[in-house]
Amino acid sequence: MAIYLDYAASVPIRAEVLETFTKALQTVGNPSATHSYGQTSRMMLEDAREQLALAVGCDRSEVIFTAGGTESDNLAIKGLFWQRRADNPARNVIVSAYLEHHAVIDPIEWLEAHEGAEVAWIPVSDEGVLDLAWLEQFLAARGSEVALISVMWANNEIGVINDITAITALAAKHDIAVHSDAIAAFGHVPIDFKKSGLSAMSISAHKVGGPVGVGALILGRAAKLTPLTHGGGQERSMRSGTMNSAGAKAFAHAAILAIADMDTHNAHTQALINKLRVGVEGSIEGARFSRGSARSMPHNAHFTFEGLKSDGLLFLLDQAEIAVSAGSACQAGVDRPSHVLLAMGRNEAEANSCIRVTVGLQTTEAEIDRFLQVLAAAVATARSANPT
Repeated sequence: MAIYLDYAASVPIRAEVLETFTKALQTVGNPSATHSYGQTSRMMLEDAREQLALAVGCDRSEVIFTAGGTESDNLAIKGLFWQRRADNPARNVIVSAYLEHHAVIDPIEWLEAHEGAEVAWIPVSDEGVLDLAWLEQFLAARGSEVALISVMWANNEIGVINDITAITALAAKHDIAVHSDAIAAFGHVPIDFKKSGLSAMSISAHKVGGPVGVGALILGRAAKLTPLTHGGGQERSMRSGTMNSAGAKAFAHAAILAIADMDTHNAHTQALINKLRVGVEGSIEGARFSRGSARSMPHNAHFTFEGLKSDGLLFLLDQAEIAVSAGSACQAGVDRPSHVLLAMGRNEAEANSCIRVTVGLQTTEAEIDRFLQVLAAAVATARSANPT
């Protein structure tokens, strides 16, 4: 039987959401048009904005719909940096961590290469925990130069959850905007934008059982940014382009269901992950659970396996109709070690020998049992066929 264990890459669209999306796609009218067709579409969009705002704990005016998480991250990072530096040229530093998704790392490094930004990377422990003492000292010394801090809510590879409120508290002392890529966390851990102290937060529909190609940037009412796209001035003039009313409606529906099911989801997935960890560590020599005891996402397990390469192991598992990954789906097919594990101090051999297993409400104990059975044989074969 085929087994899907890659929920962090994309959650299968829920049947109720698919029905909502399919019906919404039949609605005719540009939401910016003044006629009745357009206004019907606009009402759908604004209802979705209200529902999504309730799901994330923000004001409806703070929801800016985008085409996905990567756009949201780029809009926040570039837009906030440009705006803050325009207001005060002395603020030219961006602070982040090299554990971030490449949708955060790449625009930061682009700003460094093309816009003259200075970047400071927060050190991390061997369990993937940010060094907040270092951050506090850095801000005490150079806080007046920092334009932006961008730190993910939860890591998409190893599942470690960051202390966002502690970071925003440190930033507030120096009047620094904080953005968080909450794409991996939303729907899995409680999120309240207002209480978080964030200026901006990125989320995406397909991580919570919605359609691909829909996301949102939650941007605080007091925050200002320079837009990346110019045109019709839709979405508070922060993101021009015809709004995707049907996608927004499906996103909002998926978000509401994910929040309502969160406790049930987390209890179910945590039990499966506990079973999985015990099974892997008890049956496969040289297996290492990547994050130790750090506070983490309940549906995520990340392992390294001594003496093999990830690509060979993934191929063997796929041949057995089991879908897992070595990390971010956006980096799939890229033959290089995990930048997350390297940032945690692992060597290249370890960073080339990892897999991420993520489960959902639909995952069963029988599927975990089958995975453990197949994994032991696949690891043995991978070690003999393509060792590190």
